[in-house]
Amino acid sequence: MTGSGAGAASGSGSDDVRQALHVPFRPVAGRRTALVLMVSQAVVLTGVALLMPSEGASGFHWSDRLGVILVAAAIATLLWRFAQLSVKVTETGLTVQNLIHSRELDWPQVVAIRFGGGQPWVTLDLADGDTLAVMAIQRADGRHGDVEARRLATLVALHSQTDHDD
Repeated sequence: MTGSGAGAASGSGSDDVRQALHVPFRPVAGRRTALVLMVSQAVVLTGVALLMPSEGASGFHWSDRLGVILVAAAIATLLWRFAQLSVKVTETGLTVQNLIHSRELDWPQVVAIRFGGGQPWVTLDLADGDTLAVMAIQRADGRHGDVEARRLATLVALHSQTDHDD
């Protein structure tokens, strides 16, 4: 597909649709749950650390309190990473941000997407024979997840079009 393709020739309506297709992908239920749990556990564990008895034979020391705070911070970090799952889309490719790794792909590298058979999230089939999980589009989001999977499939088809059949 060339840069002066059908979108430029057919006016701003087509440009608006194309722009809407390129909005980043983010989970809904998982993101909301992660953020609520992050704040809740931080409040509870900080409260526990502050209210731990420090007197008597079973008293806790400052190091015990610090340990509880560090556990809360580690859990909050993991939940924050889960809330940051996304797929950013451009005209040249996409960037998949999962829990640990982020991977940039050019459109020709994406051969197909799969979101069936009870898979928890979308999987991309790549040109090199590898697969890549896309945790930002989740089965837990129900209909929204299905719609987002179709939108990603539309983007893959849109960006793999050529001027002639291969």
